[in-house]
Order: sequence, then C-alpha cells, then structure tokens
Amino acid sequence: MLENHEYGSIVGSDDAPYLNGLFARYGLATAMHAVTHPSEPNYIALVSGGTQGVHDDGVYNLDAPSLFDQLEAAGRTWHVYAQGYPGSCSTVASADAVADGPGRQGDYQRKHNPAISFTAISRNPSRCAGITGLAGFDPGAADLELIVPNQINDMHSASVRTGDDFLATFLPTILGSAPFAAGSLLIVTFDEGGSNDGGGGHIATLLATPTMVAGTRFDAPATHYSVLRTIEDAWGMPALGAAADASAIQLAP
Repeated sequence: MLENHEYGSIVGSDDAPYLNGLFARYGLATAMHAVTHPSEPNYIALVSGGTQGVHDDGVYNLDAPSLFDQLEAAGRTWHVYAQGYPGSCSTVASADAVADGPGRQGDYQRKHNPAISFTAISRNPSRCAGITGLAGFDPGAADLELIVPNQINDMHSASVRTGDDFLATFLPTILGSAPFAAGSLLIVTFDEGGSNDGGGGHIATLLATPTMVAGTRFDAPATHYSVLRTIEDAWGMPALGAAADASAIQLAP
C-alpha cells in the first residue's frame, strides 16, 4: 500500500522509473479509484467491504467481519508487515521512526494498519501476532500478506522518487521468490489520490503474476472493493459488504 498520489503523478512520471517499468513488465489497472478520503476509511474498506463508520484518520475499535476472519475460516493464513510497528499487539496511534527493513526510516501510523482496528484481532494475542514490522519479511510466510511501509517509504511524507526507490529495493524480494513464481498475485496500489474523482481519486494500481503478458491493461472500472472481491473470488470466499457489488479484476481471459 502506497499513499496519496493521483494516477497522473505516477503513471508516466520520471520520478517513478521503477514502478513504471513494472507497469510495462506486468499489468496496470487504468480505471481504479479510491473509495473516499482521507486515508483510513480506504484501508478499512479494502479489508472489510465498507468503511464501517470510519470517516477520518482517528482511532477506531471495530466489531465487524474482515478479510482476516474470512481467511482463517477458509483455512488460510495472513500476515501484516507494518513498517515500524512496535509489536506486542500495540494499539498506539503512532510510533517514532526506527530502522525496520529496507528504505528510509519513517514513523508508523496505526491508521494505515487496518488489522489492528478490528477488536477480534487487537484483543486476541494469538491473532495480532500476525502483525509485525517489516525487517523479518518472508514472501512465503502466509497465503495473504499486506505490506504497509512507513510514512516516508509509502510516499505520504516524502517524494514519489523516495517511494519508488523503496519499491526498487523491496519488491525484488517478492518478484524473485519461489512463492511468486508458483503463481502469486502482487498488487501495488494507493490508499487515495489527490482529487475527488470517483470518490477518493484516480489511483495507479500494479497487478503482477509470473505468467502475465507484458504490458497488460485492465481498463474496467475498479475500486478497493474490486481488490477485495478479487482476493475473495480467488479463494472461493463470500464477498463482504460492498465487494458483493464490485467486479473482480479479471487477470485472465
């Protein structure tokens, strides 16, 4: 997950050479829009099919079903790698910058870590153990892995080039891994754009599989709910909330 940039400031930008190289090598969703503004409700929507009453970047403790619940019910595993996360089921709103994996040091923000906002996770030590920092990243640790860079590496509080440099350092660990080669899907998207287009702005979204035809374009309208639906459909799980009315992103004819 990256932060706060409109499609036009990423796609074709000289400040994002690595990401644009991936668009050319793999696939790009050209009509993807965030659900709303500001950041946090988009993260919540992505994993629960709705904003759950979240309308700002505050601290929320939600009693609602989530993708994480679905995965466990289906016998699958998940892991959230939130760069700078203090660990030990911490529910702090933020944490100061620390060295934690690749890229530059930056602060951790709970608003970008959706799993900790669901009380079924935050109040259950065995479940919130699935949220860790980034330094121990393992591309084969779980069936679904959500990577939340710190506020520098996600482009929130730094330049597009800084975020692109982070991706250039980090993503080869995924793209060159055996789990990716075995048939994984990598998605790189943004929480929101800089406009109100479509509700939360027009955002760039990379989709990559090992067998994808280079330069594939997904031109159908899509949102964060489409990403959720894509994951749910892939593993035969029921659609949560607004994901039921969203179309999955078609990765193959």
